[in-house]
Amino acid sequence: MEKLERYRTYIKQLLSEYASLSRSDDEAETELVFDSERDHYQVVNTGWKNRRPMYGCVLHLDIKGDKIWIQHDGTEIGIADELVNLGVPKSDIVLAFHEPLVRQYTGFAVS
Repeated sequence: MEKLERYRTYIKQLLSEYASLSRSDDEAETELVFDSERDHYQVVNTGWKNRRPMYGCVLHLDIKGDKIWIQHDGTEIGIADELVNLGVPKSDIVLAFHEPLVRQYTGFAVS
């Protein structure tokens, strides 16, 4: 349990840091979505741009079992590397946005 709490803290910290760097204005904003009970975490952009609705998930991470599953990473920072820098072993990170057959070549967990 201690490991999972540490992973939750790392995820919230990194997503909060990323969201704080995003530009929010009168029409668009960056939202943090944390469901700690079910272990789903997201950064989402919502609002309007050029009179058109805007919505997009930038980061989506889940904790499944005892591993961090990166469902989507639409950033240039590479959230997996940020997690490794915090001390999360690559064997506890699944790059879920890669096809299962490709994951074995990423250096991270397969499942």
